[in-house]
Amino acid sequence: MSMGNGPPAIPGNSRSSAAPGRLSRRSLLGLIAVTGLAACGEHEDSAVEPSGTPAERREVATDAYIFGYPLMLIDTVRRQSLKYTSVNRFQHLSSLPASSQRTVVRIDLDNLYSVAWLDLREEPVLFEVPRIEDRYWVMQILDAWSNTAFTPTSVQPHAEPGASAPFVYAVTGPGWKGTLPLGAVQLPVPTADAWLYGRIEVRGPDDVAAVRDIQSHLRLAPLSAWTTPAAAEADSIPANRDWTESAGRDLVEDMPVRDFFERMCELMEENPPAADDEPAMRRFATIGIRPGGSPEGVSTGELSAGADAAKRKIVAYVDPGSILRNSWVLDLNVGRYGTNYLLRAATASRGVGANLAAVVVYPAMFDQADDDGTPIEFTLRFEPGQAPPVAAFWSLTAYGSAGYLVPNEADLHTVGHPVPPVFAPDGSLEFTIQAADPGSGVPRSNWLPIPERGQFSLVMRLYEPDRRVLDGEWFPPPLTP
Repeated sequence: MSMGNGPPAIPGNSRSSAAPGRLSRRSLLGLIAVTGLAACGEHEDSAVEPSGTPAERREVATDAYIFGYPLMLIDTVRRQSLKYTSVNRFQHLSSLPASSQRTVVRIDLDNLYSVAWLDLREEPVLFEVPRIEDRYWVMQILDAWSNTAFTPTSVQPHAEPGASAPFVYAVTGPGWKGTLPLGAVQLPVPTADAWLYGRIEVRGPDDVAAVRDIQSHLRLAPLSAWTTPAAAEADSIPANRDWTESAGRDLVEDMPVRDFFERMCELMEENPPAADDEPAMRRFATIGIRPGGSPEGVSTGELSAGADAAKRKIVAYVDPGSILRNSWVLDLNVGRYGTNYLLRAATASRGVGANLAAVVVYPAMFDQADDDGTPIEFTLRFEPGQAPPVAAFWSLTAYGSAGYLVPNEADLHTVGHPVPPVFAPDGSLEFTIQAADPGSGVPRSNWLPIPERGQFSLVMRLYEPDRRVLDGEWFPPPLTP
């Protein structure tokens, strides 16, 4: 993947006033003044006097890497995607992924994606969602740091009371002031770069054409082109799906450490940290990590040691606020991170673009299909009235040890959606989870194949979860061998 020549320059007046909640240019200059660091000197033989001990510099580098990781990952994914399209233009996924795909781990079979990379430097970007009958959709807007800014959905469209589709939204950048078309709902984002991550419910392969028709009626364009034919143009996402986080994650983590930090400094000038990040930024500036800066007063060895420690922390991190019950784990704190930089980085590493829990939650379980070579048969039973409570729909998908779909002759990979499961006469709901076909006694909609042996994982997706889920009152039941 080519890293390209860098993002377009910010227009001359776009930095003259800071966005609400972001570090102002005066504050950024103040960071430099406080630390007494020059804006140059990127090599180990820099004349800049090192600050602190080698151990302290390594620790600062560790925290700076964690801080900048989501920004770098989104930028890398963006650059890969823009090899196939341009900014401010929809890309639509045109088919469901094959079960044999080995590009994306724990892939979602519930939706077709419509994504766009927004450049908000000069003007707002508008998009329109047409009338979509009896089908769930969500248009998530993320900032450059992976925080979810807005999530219009079919259940909560963020529109005026009583308004009906089509819905028009205007994503505006920091400091923008002007007039929007009548009826457009403003969605202000605190960074100049934004990611529109749309999902439209798809009910199996036979339903793809219907979703493709809906995609063809999505519109997106900058304000100045909103009434032109360009507003209807779109591209298809390449079949190899290299626009996703998988390829970007490998590129970021394999990047030479000085390249990582120098690019991070460039990106922070384009998309400044939040005002609450100022204490962290003062600390990072002691080794030159600041908007428009470069590593200085720190050796490449110290940076590398810091980055390696950061990668280990990101992989191992488990949010202490997550809920672990019945061997399922659920984190309700994702989507917006504040100053919890390690949670932000760990979430991005495992699946950049995580949405708010109010929109979708992902209870997950990691288990073993055998202990002594004998395949195990599992049952997952929801007691009467305890089926997943949602306002939209839910699904349960199985993955093998590497996080990919489980190959099986029946070509079954998910239950709950799109084929409704069969409830027992008493209102209970039971699934058979095993490799072998359970036979005619179990409806096909109630059988989820897993590997015959070895590790596997289950991921449940609850779209528009009930308040009982968000309050921790409802949780999936345990698997029963």
